[in-house]
Amino acid sequence: MKVRSATVNDVSLILSFIQKKSEFDRSIGAFSGVLQVSEDKIRKTLFGIIPFSYVLFAFSAHEVGFSLYGFRYSSFAGQPNIWLDDLYVDDEMRSQGAGAALMAQLVQIAQENDCTHLAWNADARNTRGLRFYDRLGAKVTEQHGNRCFLRWVPWADI
Repeated sequence: MKVRSATVNDVSLILSFIQKKSEFDRSIGAFSGVLQVSEDKIRKTLFGIIPFSYVLFAFSAHEVGFSLYGFRYSSFAGQPNIWLDDLYVDDEMRSQGAGAALMAQLVQIAQENDCTHLAWNADARNTRGLRFYDRLGAKVTEQHGNRCFLRWVPWADI
């Protein structure tokens, strides 16, 4: 499994993964809203003068998973951290290394940018996802209802 950064030519592919992620979230009861994203919004916000987030794709013969992340800055730490907004792997490709490859690339990006940690949230009903994050070593730091907040600092033991 390989990982690559998205380019402006991937706008429709990014949208398709966001749609698949929303369908998955809807299936477990984690999303009941209406998607408001569009190709135009993705183009403006991810590939404009100031990109507000970034996308990685996991691929073998074709793209099978994606992650959407951004940087946050802590004034108290004087360092950034990464907020993982979305991680999604096509159902038939799960447990084949795509998620792990995406997370490994995020760790590399975090280390290259002197980040303090990676953070994200996951729905408690996504038990398979939570088991995956636990195997990586991520810890649930808080839980509010079905929303689990996770933190991961894999380079702390390096």
